[in-house]
Parts: sequence; C-alpha cells; structure tokens
Amino acid sequence: MKKFGIIDLGSNSARLVIVNMFTDGHFMVVDQLKESVRLGQDMDRDGFLKPQRVAETIKTIKMFKRLCDAQNVDRIIAVATAAVRRAKNQRSFLDEIQVVCGVKITVLSEEEEATLVYRGVINSMDIPKGIILEIGGGSTKIVNYNRRMILNYATLPFGAVTLTDMFSDLSLSPEEQANKIEEFFFEQLKNVEWLASLDPEAQMIGVGGSFRNLYKINKMVRKYPLDTVHNYNMSVDDFTNIYDIVKALDVDKRKRIKGLSPARADIMPAAMAIMKAFVSYTNVQTITLSGSGLREGIMFTQAVPQTVERPISDVLGYSLDTLVKYYDCSIPHVEHVVNLSIQLFKQLRVLHKFSRQYLKILKIAASLHDCGMRVKYYNHQKHSWYMILNSSVYGASHREIVIAAFVASCHKKGDIDLAEWAKYRDIVLEDDLDAVKKLGVLLRIAESLDRSQAGVVTGITCDVLGDSVIMKTEVTGEAALEIRDAIGASTEFKKAFKKNLEIL
Repeated sequence: MKKFGIIDLGSNSARLVIVNMFTDGHFMVVDQLKESVRLGQDMDRDGFLKPQRVAETIKTIKMFKRLCDAQNVDRIIAVATAAVRRAKNQRSFLDEIQVVCGVKITVLSEEEEATLVYRGVINSMDIPKGIILEIGGGSTKIVNYNRRMILNYATLPFGAVTLTDMFSDLSLSPEEQANKIEEFFFEQLKNVEWLASLDPEAQMIGVGGSFRNLYKINKMVRKYPLDTVHNYNMSVDDFTNIYDIVKALDVDKRKRIKGLSPARADIMPAAMAIMKAFVSYTNVQTITLSGSGLREGIMFTQAVPQTVERPISDVLGYSLDTLVKYYDCSIPHVEHVVNLSIQLFKQLRVLHKFSRQYLKILKIAASLHDCGMRVKYYNHQKHSWYMILNSSVYGASHREIVIAAFVASCHKKGDIDLAEWAKYRDIVLEDDLDAVKKLGVLLRIAESLDRSQAGVVTGITCDVLGDSVIMKTEVTGEAALEIRDAIGASTEFKKAFKKNLEIL
C-alpha cells in the first residue's frame, strides 16, 4: 500500500489530504489539514501576491510537509490554481516554496483545473446530465457534461475572495454589497454563450468550501440527521432563505451563524451571491452538493489512471468494493451474500413487488453487512448500521443509504430501532419501513446460507404455494449448518411476507 499527499493551494485556502492507495486501484483519505491563507487577497490592485500572504503560505506548506514526513508519505502532489496562475510574481513564489519547503508546485491551467473538478464529480456521483459550479477564492469554474463527457467549460476570473475585495465599499451595507456582486456576476454569465442553450434536464452540482458551508447551515436549520454533504439536495427556495439572512448581517454576526466557518464569514456573502446569480440565470430549482472536486479528481487520476480516458462506469460498485477492502471484509463471503440476496429478491418479486431501486439498496446492505465487525463481532449489525450511515457510499442517494443501513442492521435479528428510524422521517418515504423489514429478512437468509463462508449454497429456487414459500437450495457439499441457520429467520419471514417458510 502506497501513501501520497495532495496539496491544493487555492486563492482562499490551502489544503492537504493524505491518501492510502491500495494496490488494486482503490484509495481512502486518512488525514487532512486546511488553513485559510488568503493567497489571492488584494491581488487585484497590481497582480502581485502580497508578502504577508506569501509568508503565511510558506509557513503552511512547511507544516504540511512535516505532517507528510511524519506519516511516511511516499509522494507529494502539489497544485496551485487561480491566484498563482495569474500572479506576476509566480516564478519567484514557486521557487521560494521549492527551496524553503522542498515542495514542487504545479500550476494548473484553467482546462486542467476544470477537468480535475469534473473527474472528481463524475467518478463519485451517478448523475447523467450535470452543470457543475465550483466556487474558488479567485475564480469560478462551470462545467457542463452529458453521457459522462464534458460538453463545455468556462472559468470566470472572479471568486469569493476577489469579489469581496472588489466590492468592499465601506459606504455600502453588507446587503447592498452582496446585491451588487450578484448583479455583476449575472452580467458575467452572459459572456458564457453556451449557457443560454443549457439542457433543462441538466442537474446543478455545487462544489467547493462555500457549498460545504451552505450544507452545514442548512443542516442546522432543518435538523437534518445525516452528516453527509455528498449528494445532499437543497431546494433553491431553501438556499434563497439562507442567502437573504446571511447577506444582511455584518461579519461579526455572521461568525455566530451555526454551521458557518468563522474563517469564511467575510467571503460567504460573495460566494452565495455567485450561487444566486447562477441559479437565477440557469433557472434551476435544485442544487445537489458534491463532497468531491479537484482533490478527488487527482486521487482518481493517481489510483485509477484509466479514468483519464474514461470515467468509472459503475460508481456504486467501485465505491462498495473500496469500502469492503478498507473495512477488511471477507471478499468471497461478501460476493456470495450479494449474489444470494439478488437471487432471493428476484425469486420473490411476486411477493414484495419492489422496483429495481430496492435491489440497489439491498446490494449496498449486502456488501457492507459485516463491516461492523471492524468494531467488534458481538452485535456487529448495529455497528454496520452506523458505519454505512457515515461512510462515503458514492453513487447512492441519502435515502438509499439510510434504508440500506437499516436493512443491514436486521441481518442478525429482525428488530428495527423505531426511535432511530423516526429521526430519518424527512429522508425516507412512508412505505420504506415495510421495505426495510422485507429486505432485512432476505439479507438475513442470504447471509445464513453462507454461514460457513464456504460457498456451499450456490443457488436458490423459490416456489410460492398457497400460504407457504418453498425454498430449494442448490448445494455443492454439506449445507446442514446453512439451512438450519436460515430456517431461524422463518418467524421474521412470516411477519414480513405473511407466508410460512420451508427450506430444502
């Protein structure tokens, strides 16, 4: 296993992520640091990076380098974006960083940056048509894609930091400043000709620290129970309500907003003004937030080089494989339980009548049902529930993740914690509790039919006869343990399906 560090030097923040790269093309973030260096601040005056900002950045990069050395990082990939790209003193800045810190920084072109942002999104989200808005400190990227191919991209040389500087007129109120930024950015969007013919089905995807802060604020307002920004959907109405509150407050009052980072309080109105101009111009109704962007694009490029030419086709499958490996689950057992679960789902479709979406949910639960054993064996289904809820399951909606977690929690016992279920009532649908009970029984039976983890039960044929289900197993050896364990789920099976269960 190799370990590499990624340093992302933006106009507002400097970030380090340390990544473990498995030998078979999977990876996992194991550490991160973020510092607000404001490298792009006051650049608009003369185009030079300011000495104070350079000194702060060097101090931060040295700290990042020490952490990488302490963690035995094999390689550091360092990139810089808009502020350094435009700086007149770029060369002297990069040379100083390399001499003082021992880190070589690559300055990304606009196209390279947009491509990496797209690569981070497309390999972690299952959205066929998208319009990505990535707000940085010194620039804003817009990427339009369809059928997993970039159609158009644009980089506007204005970000949350630069716009805050440009409109920092002390004679204007905070709300007036935000309104002027919004009007200015709306006019800039008119220069992006292809935006006028944007496919109305394209889904808006928000990327960057400002969107993550927006999620945290909205999470507090809604009392949203899932602590996952990736794939979070926010209505434009909800966004507008938050924007109207934030832009009317001064900096000190903004710092007291729950969910808003104090280090971002001064530039958040500018970032939200960009968002407001964009949703008004494109007339989108929903914003989907992505926790993946440029840094994840670099991770995919390093770990899965083929994504440079072609994105991952099965985002969910790749993500589940990563988590199975990371949690050190038995891969043959997982594959067998997934296979048996799918067979049961298809064989009993006449009883449950679920759509294919629920098969996807069952696949998530079956893949990760044993991950809780990383905590301890006893009651590991409860730990699996928590770990699924808090893992980065790419390619799945929040609702699908919640249901899958509760299905996995039923794979040893059929009990559902109704008090916990009630906390997610704003995410799940009314009929989903019945689905959890039925899918949970199917997973329990599938897991039992590989109780010895020897793969002796290879197939299942189910016949629904009157008030009974006759389940015939195809075996390659002695399966008494498996059949006995599966019959233990007969009581839960009858409660869920109103049928007696016989297993042969």
